[in-house]
Amino acid sequence: MKTYKLFIDGEWVDSVSGKTFASINPATKEINGIVAEGDAADIDLAVKAARKAFEGSWASMAPNERARLLYRAAQKLWENVDYLAEVESNDNGLTINETKLIAIPAAIDVLEFYAGMATKIQGDTLASPADRFNYTLREPVGVVGAIVPWNFPIMLAMWKLAPALAAGNTIVIKPAEQTPISILELARLLQEAGIPDGVINVVNGYGHTAGAALASHPDVDKIAFTGSTTTGRLVMQAASKHLKPISLELGGKSPNIVFDDANIDAAIRGSLFGIYFAQGQVCAAGSRLFVQETIYDRFVDEFARKAQSIRVGHPLDPDTQMGPQVSEEQLKTIERYVEIGKQEGAELVTGGKRNEQCGNGFYYTPTVFANVDNHMTIAREEIFGPVVSIIRFTDEEDAVRKANDTIYGLASGLWTSNLTRAHRVARKLKAGTVYVNTFSMLDSAAPFGGVKQSGFGRELGMEAMHLYTQTKHVWVNLSEESFNWYGV
Repeated sequence: MKTYKLFIDGEWVDSVSGKTFASINPATKEINGIVAEGDAADIDLAVKAARKAFEGSWASMAPNERARLLYRAAQKLWENVDYLAEVESNDNGLTINETKLIAIPAAIDVLEFYAGMATKIQGDTLASPADRFNYTLREPVGVVGAIVPWNFPIMLAMWKLAPALAAGNTIVIKPAEQTPISILELARLLQEAGIPDGVINVVNGYGHTAGAALASHPDVDKIAFTGSTTTGRLVMQAASKHLKPISLELGGKSPNIVFDDANIDAAIRGSLFGIYFAQGQVCAAGSRLFVQETIYDRFVDEFARKAQSIRVGHPLDPDTQMGPQVSEEQLKTIERYVEIGKQEGAELVTGGKRNEQCGNGFYYTPTVFANVDNHMTIAREEIFGPVVSIIRFTDEEDAVRKANDTIYGLASGLWTSNLTRAHRVARKLKAGTVYVNTFSMLDSAAPFGGVKQSGFGRELGMEAMHLYTQTKHVWVNLSEESFNWYGV
């Protein structure tokens, strides 16, 4: 049985307590490995290592040197895409095509993007009278604590790690307990690429112990969290003890609107990807699918037919299009919501059950509910699974009103051939991202984040650098005379 330790100050170490836990393969329920279980004591050691590295050579390293090192690290990851993809698929059940062709390349692209940004962190020269010189500096915040979810461990860790390191920070990462292995393998490769000891530290453990300790640690300068809205509130409360800045990318119940003038075939294909990619375990998944009433029945029939054709199976099989859910707990959550949907009167068109043909893993069938009212539980709460609610709307005003009737605001989408409508509706939708004639796309240069209870702060793009830097104002007196207020 393979064992995995914590990664602290460039060393692979056991947890202080000596505790371990098993990492379960969601495709087979077999054990991937035995992982060291960290807690507050281990977090403290990791934070001290990160502080030492920050106050050592890392923050003061020339930006062009840091850029070259990060770019070299990215090339190391490109050389190991196949390996990382397989580890990630075994860790969380994403299909090998999703990890090899999307998630891992997207993570490396982010690292390359921020390698380039390392030399472009700039302050401003301020307009001042001739007797003084005012300017600002953008400086690293210090030690970053990153708490990462289980749906895309490597990619979402990189969203935090890459801009943090580019700005000169160091980092302590707490992976999700469901997926502890892939980020350890990422750290190993980054160390081999030459990232100095202590710059990256990884402490596995549970949220209520290791995660809480990281969020509340007095020597952590900034917290970056991706996960559920409920947990985000707890992280925010813990971070508030020391008034540290925090960025939250939280849950969603994203609306995806199909107008009757849209390319229906393209809308169906894009909406299938929008909900069933990564088994629906995506914070921005288009789980509320609004379809104009003039095309509703035809759309539902064709969408359900195509959903039934999605091949569910072992994630390492290249023919598999949808793998297992991440855990038994998540599978039971999905089952509970499906039962609620049926009890509240939604029409179960297809799916709604475990896929028993795939073996012993946590497999579920692509599920479609029709005739869903926007106030039903399945249209209000985040399910985080392959379950879509298809909701009727009459006109543009009705679609926007229903789409915005949610506590969330992470992503949204619309399908139309009317360019004027596309821009008009995009402005009206209350979400951090609006997709037009596509869904669930990402670009390293494009900021991503939510509004309302989907969180705050923007990851990716140039905007993310503001999360990992702070502004210092410098005032230089150029006058030969000193300021003598008291006349002494």
